[in-house]
Order: sequence, then C-alpha cells, then structure tokens
Amino acid sequence: MFGFLGKAGYPQMGNPNEHKPAIKAEDRHMTKIFIVEDNEVYATLLQHTLESEDKYDIHLIKSADELFKKIHLNPDIVTIDYNLPDRNGLDVLKEVKNYNKDIQAIILSGQERVDVVVECYNHGASSYIIKNDNTIVELTKTVENLSKNVNLRKEVDYLREQIIDRNKYNKIIGDSPAVLKVLRLIQKVEKTNMLALITGESGTGKELAAASIHYNSPRAKMAYVLVNMAAIPEDLIESELFGHEKGAFTGADSKRIGKFEEANGGTIFLDEIGEMNMHLQTKLLRVLQENKIMRLGSNKEIQLDVRVIAATNKNLAQRVKDGKMREDLYYRLQGFLIHLPPLRERENDTIMLAKHFLKEFCDRNKLPQKTFSPQAIQKITTHTWPGNIRELKALVERTVLICDDDIITPDDMIFSALI
Repeated sequence: MFGFLGKAGYPQMGNPNEHKPAIKAEDRHMTKIFIVEDNEVYATLLQHTLESEDKYDIHLIKSADELFKKIHLNPDIVTIDYNLPDRNGLDVLKEVKNYNKDIQAIILSGQERVDVVVECYNHGASSYIIKNDNTIVELTKTVENLSKNVNLRKEVDYLREQIIDRNKYNKIIGDSPAVLKVLRLIQKVEKTNMLALITGESGTGKELAAASIHYNSPRAKMAYVLVNMAAIPEDLIESELFGHEKGAFTGADSKRIGKFEEANGGTIFLDEIGEMNMHLQTKLLRVLQENKIMRLGSNKEIQLDVRVIAATNKNLAQRVKDGKMREDLYYRLQGFLIHLPPLRERENDTIMLAKHFLKEFCDRNKLPQKTFSPQAIQKITTHTWPGNIRELKALVERTVLICDDDIITPDDMIFSALI
C-alpha cells in the first residue's frame, strides 16, 4: 500500500500525493488530527483542549513508528513534537509531506534556533510553535485556521470527484466550491428532458449555464433557440414565441414560424422569464404542460418535442405575492433549480476569470500580453462586483486599453459605479 520502504522503514513514494484519499461526503466537515507527542500528560492536555470543538477527530500518537503505521488513515492535520524518542521532528515532517503533501503539519518544539525553524518551513511545515505558556492558545488558533482551509479543499475535491469530465464545461471558468456545485447540477440534469430554471443576479452567467446544459445533452446537434423575454415588445411577444398565420393581425403579410417551432427537437432558452405579462403566462403554462402550441390566427394545434430552460434574476416567489406571476406557473417552473452564485461568493475565481479575460482580449485584438501587479490583484479581490462577471470583463477590457505598460496597476483600473 505504501509503495517501497526507505532505509528507516517508513513509507516512501515516487509520486507525491499518490496516497491522497477519495473524499467521502460525511468527512468533508470533520478534521482528523494526529497529535504525535511522547509526553502523555502534555498530549492529553492538547487532546482535551482541541476536543472542546466537536468538529475535530483527535488521535493520540506516541512515536514516529506508530504514526507511520497509522498514516494510511489519512489525517488532515498532524502536530509533531520535534524531539520524539525514535526520530527528530524534521525527518518525520519530510516523510509526512512525502506521503501526502496535503497533510498540514505543525511542529511543536522547545527548539528556538532560527535555522531549524526555517528548515522546517522549507520542508512544508504549516506552522512552527515554540512550547511555552502560550502554546495551547497559539495551537488552538492555528488548528482552527488550518481546519478551515482543509475543509475547503476537501469540499472542492469532493465536488470535483462528482464531475465526470470537467473539460465538458471549459467555458465555465472557475474552481470554487460554489461553481463546482453548479457544474454538478448541470451534469445531473443535462441528460434528461426536465425543465430547468436557472436563477442568479444579472451578469452571473445564466446564458452560459443554459448553453452548457443543451450542448452536453442528447439534443446537442439540434436547434438551440435563445429568447430574451425582456427584449421583445409586449405586443409582439406572443407572435414571436408561437408564430402566426398570414392575416392573423394587421401587418401579418405571411405565415411566420415562432421560436418554439424553431426549437422543435432541440432546446428553447427563455431568458428573463420573470418579465412575462399575465396573459402570456397563461399560454406558456399550457405549452409547458402539454408541449403543444397554436399559431396566432390558427385553430390547429402543433405537437412539439422541445426541452425548456428558463432563467431569471427576479425573485419569482415575491412576484407571485405581488400578483405579477401566476402561482401555478411558478410551481411549474420549479422543475430543476440551478442557482448561480454572485462573483463576490466565488473566492479565487475572480482572479482566474480576470486573467482569462485579459488573455482573451489581448489575443483577440492582437495586443501584447499584459499581467496584473500584486496591487491590482488585491484591488480585484476586494471589489464587491455588483455587476458580477459582466462587470469584471468590461473592467479588464477597458483596463487593457488604458494601461501603457506590460504590468497593470490599480491606477489603470477605472471601476464603474452606480450613482
């Protein structure tokens, strides 16, 4: 299981991270901690202190030998006494990181030599804590901070494992837990014909999510028809959706096929569905229930085979309460819900997206590539992005043209503001 053994009889591996475990759903929010300490009194004190938090699974280990006999249990955090009876802490640290680089290692030591501290950090220690009267307080804070990072990584790994092929969604940029949850939902619904409702603030990528569902579905080679309900004049929207016969109304000089018929066999994406008037909502409800339409000016029903995806940035439940949406249509739209997170909740995705837009814009316009300075990155990460991805893309493209150098600084960045 460990590969081959080194001279000391401890696990060696040629491929770091080979022993990284699969993430179980129930383990994502529990941090497993090994306390490697030969002083039983001190070890018990550390154990009791940390066990006051029910989010930790504590194991007491008395020696390096015992640690490596149990390391296959895959601890998240290991506290290592620098002066163990059978091996020094630095050697143990090296073996732990060699076994699995994701294990967070804390060195506890009475050794204060700077060269020792530096060497421990150079070999992957997450923290070096001097044993004194403040050790318990410092260790508690360190474990709490490391635990948050560990559980975030486990959440990302767990969600990534649920996705069969991340390359299918390569146009959706991001690797945060929030985005991986969205991709997992898309993967679940894409092979079905179930109505999907995509919600989220303006600029979060609802159109891109809808396209990902269609182009990874069995209907991928059939029509994909996008309709922005808010962009069609109210007196034309019924004809636009369902079509009309010649002479159906003044100006109807010829028969017209509507968007639903255009999408027959494929997918229709109804964006901004919360903007529909009550009259049209009644007709749409019938279409969703029966998959049939009737052109204006006709009394003949047309049977369709259309997959419907809808999207909105409105609170549809509130619109029902306000009398602006039919309650029965509201419940009919609750087929399969996908909520897109705002950019401010997507952690490091903001920088990933900014760099993507930067390269894309420079390539498309045959401009020299530029990079963000650390100060510019800091400004990007601290902005709240009320306009979400759309705002970020506009900022990057504007900034490229303003910046005269190869490195973008905060002075080159002009943020939009609502007055």
